[in-house]
Amino acid sequence: MADLKNMKGISEKDRELLAEAESLLGPEPSSMGIVKNYFWGRVREDLLFPYPDAISPEETARCDQLLAELEEYLAHEHPSSQIDQEQEIPRWVIDRLFSMGVLGMTIPKDHGGLGMGITSYNRVLEMIGSYCGSTAVVVSAHQSIGCKAVMLFGTDEQKERWLPHLAQDWLSAFCLSEPNVGCDAGGQETRCELSEDGEHYILNGEKKWATSGALSGLFTVMAKQKMADGKDKITALVCTPDMDGIDIFSKNRSKCGIRGTWQARIRFKDVRVPKANLMHKEGKGLNVALTCLNYGRCTLSAGMLGGAKRAMDQSTKWSQTRFQFKRPLSDFELVRTRVANMAALTYAMESVLYATTGFLDRHDEDIMVETAVCKTFCSEMGWRVVNDAMQIMGGEGYMTENEVERIFRDSRINLIVEGANEVMQTFVFGYGGKQLAEYMLPIKDALLWDGDQSFGENVSRLAKNGTNPKIMRVAAPLGLQIFLHVRGKTPKIKTLHPSLRPHAKRLAKQIRELSHQFKQASRMFEEKILERQAVQARLGDAAIYIHAFACTLGRLDKQLRQNADGPEFERDRAAAIHFFDIAVHEIERRFGEVYHNTDDTMLKAASSALSYNETLPADRFVIPERTPTDLRGKGRTPNQTGIKQFPGDAYADETSKGGTVETAERRSPDQQH
Repeated sequence: MADLKNMKGISEKDRELLAEAESLLGPEPSSMGIVKNYFWGRVREDLLFPYPDAISPEETARCDQLLAELEEYLAHEHPSSQIDQEQEIPRWVIDRLFSMGVLGMTIPKDHGGLGMGITSYNRVLEMIGSYCGSTAVVVSAHQSIGCKAVMLFGTDEQKERWLPHLAQDWLSAFCLSEPNVGCDAGGQETRCELSEDGEHYILNGEKKWATSGALSGLFTVMAKQKMADGKDKITALVCTPDMDGIDIFSKNRSKCGIRGTWQARIRFKDVRVPKANLMHKEGKGLNVALTCLNYGRCTLSAGMLGGAKRAMDQSTKWSQTRFQFKRPLSDFELVRTRVANMAALTYAMESVLYATTGFLDRHDEDIMVETAVCKTFCSEMGWRVVNDAMQIMGGEGYMTENEVERIFRDSRINLIVEGANEVMQTFVFGYGGKQLAEYMLPIKDALLWDGDQSFGENVSRLAKNGTNPKIMRVAAPLGLQIFLHVRGKTPKIKTLHPSLRPHAKRLAKQIRELSHQFKQASRMFEEKILERQAVQARLGDAAIYIHAFACTLGRLDKQLRQNADGPEFERDRAAAIHFFDIAVHEIERRFGEVYHNTDDTMLKAASSALSYNETLPADRFVIPERTPTDLRGKGRTPNQTGIKQFPGDAYADETSKGGTVETAERRSPDQQH
């Protein structure tokens, strides 16, 4: 199979980006997962249908019991509003969650946990998210990325040493982000090197946004290390807060939502990390990080689902009991549009989430695109649901005591963290379609005119390859599809409930069309498609909606085969069918926008807006603290008067005298010691 990095005409910057992405993601799995097959116009029925269910009845019963205990606590004792208003989760809440087993539920029983699977864990996160977004994030950060690294990559000795604490009394943190590192996980500036005696790693750098970092007994730190071949790669090291040279100089910053969570800033100055604290292997730290993200993207979705359901139920009840013009709001068609939209999107979110946890529980090999789809779909649709709920509630929805405004604030961050949705759209397109693109590339090189070759060279190459049966077996059907717009075969979906066959045919048609439109876009834009993120996002969105359609279809099939009935099921069935219509409408709109769009004027407008902004004085604006531009240090310092500060213990006196945490941040490390 061809290598996209060798495609003619791509810029050196794009070539480097492709090489770095391949290095980060590692080799392709031996078999393609569900979403990658959509790009080929295929359906992996064996993975999608019946709807995944890898949890035993015994575990389901244990989880049901835990959920009952948890809901009793959340409904009657948990201080959700206090946590939001005071911007802190009391320690007694953390202890209570440990005592119930919530904070150790995925840790094996022989290490003090409950030993439950990913689906059970996400059911718990969904319930917590319906009451308190802050608490859901703390639980997720601890188990999905904090201690998950130890569970998946730790040695037996590391597991024996750390997992019992992580199951019973220690929170954990994951230190990946930095002042200059957000979505670019490979851009780490924190570094480590092996000590002369070979017994320690010497760690230097700074981390940002480490959830629960100031409260944790253990954190996993990503750092660049120079390998034997001279190349820099990422290594994962486990640190504890008592190590010399670790300075948690900011415990938290006041923020818009999930206000009870604490995100630490941590400096590492010549920290001697024992070699026994190496997580996995040297240079394999990003493998640790990206694997853990598969789990974090699900639990983010679960918390979002819980909040969205709560907002939906509250606003739907409001629509039936709030009267205007002598009629309930629910009588009006535009309100019903929002009620239907909320029902359809929450049903689809739940379908995507628990299909994805099912893939993880049964250990599917190729699920990185599927977890990215889960995160992107659930965060975006959850935000839309909460926005609908806010609109239905009107002015009352904006009031703090009615909880919808808190869910509204807590939800917005989900479109940013665990991979910003714009990055995920292009990832689904790029990684989902990569193998198909590499399959098509040799045919292009063999049979299309090459402007870099002479007339004679082109004719000779085309004549030779055009009579090669091996090449033509592949090229002929591709040529029909790309140049004559002949669609490939529509995949068959055979295993669903008979009543769902019309919907299965609609899904199959859209899968065939995704493959066709991917090929057409590749022909139209050629190497320039690597720069055209708007085009990538449209096809990425189409794949996301297709997958949501498939998961929703599978879940409805499961309910029908279980002979579900009653008002709740009728709501679910109607919501699912409405979602099928929504999905097809959105997919076809994305396909149409590949050809008919406003990109030309958008690009001109963006360039003009950016050029004008460059004329504005920097001191009027907040500028990234580590910007590589010449505006570094020239921006406006935010006025933090009246904003609650969360200094590290060493800086508490400074803030009590009127200073801010940022005062400590701006001082050099030498001034701090």
